[in-house]
Amino acid sequence: MQVLYIRHRVRIYRHIVAIVGNEEVAEDLLSDTFLEVWRNAPRFRGQAAVAAWLLAIARNKAISAIRRSSPEPLDDQSSRGITEVDDGPEMCLEKKQASGILCRSLTHLSPKYREVISLVYYYDKSAEEVAAILGTPRNAVKTRVFYARRPLGELLKAAGVDHAVP
Repeated sequence: MQVLYIRHRVRIYRHIVAIVGNEEVAEDLLSDTFLEVWRNAPRFRGQAAVAAWLLAIARNKAISAIRRSSPEPLDDQSSRGITEVDDGPEMCLEKKQASGILCRSLTHLSPKYREVISLVYYYDKSAEEVAAILGTPRNAVKTRVFYARRPLGELLKAAGVDHAVP
């Protein structure tokens, strides 16, 4: 369980922060997520990747927390400063700058588009994995990605980012 936590905590935390927009709540939800994983480990059948399973649990916890809390607008402001633990100083700075531009651009997308773009491009999940995480059909994921890419591309272009670069 310790290895699983160490390997996935940063990505799960970032995903939760992107959904709830609050670092303190995200920390609590991260703990709740791994507690849920511990309790439900025997039910994991390997039908999806472990990372997809973890992201689905974290997403469900975050959505439940949003439903319980007072309605506040969600933004990705707080996720800009989070970096991977094992990055060097130059890599951290580059990631912060790119992440800041991307986060500002993502905040202009609707939450359903923001989440699907994050899962597909940031977490490098396939349409099937995203569908499993979101509990939606695969074609709905593809449609959301299709409709989200154009406005995101325009926002990135306006910010001076050449999104054609891999």
